[in-house]
Amino acid sequence: MNLSTNFPISEYTKSMTAIRKGIDNSMSDKHLISAKALFKHIVQPVRDQFGITNISSGYRSPKLNRAIGGSARSQHSKAEAADFECQHASTIQVAEWIADNLDFDQLILEFYTPGDPSSGWVHCSYKSTAKNRNQILTAVKEDGKTVYKSGFVT
Repeated sequence: MNLSTNFPISEYTKSMTAIRKGIDNSMSDKHLISAKALFKHIVQPVRDQFGITNISSGYRSPKLNRAIGGSARSQHSKAEAADFECQHASTIQVAEWIADNLDFDQLILEFYTPGDPSSGWVHCSYKSTAKNRNQILTAVKEDGKTVYKSGFVT
């Protein structure tokens, strides 16, 4: 089953941690609805604009999310978020395009290093059942801790 034209559900639910630990990472029907909305409104349009798009973190069942130390509020566990990179565009290009062209809940430029176009990745979420916040953040490391700053900080 596909979530959109170019993305099978298996690409969104695949997790090496889940495989290693024997964790079931399948989605409920409710999660499937959220994932299809995410791919319709965010991931597939990014793919259509930039070409090959690799998902580095997709759906995480609550058990998988706990196993990797994810936030209890993670939108990954609601099938509302994906982390990805595009093979033929810089991380900042992709993030800026999303900000200018798509409706989203949260858009995070994660660990991007200015001058290194392939550094970091984009985290983007979409809510199909509530108003999207269109919140833009940049995740950086400061004193060994992840800090979220408002806007794109490059």
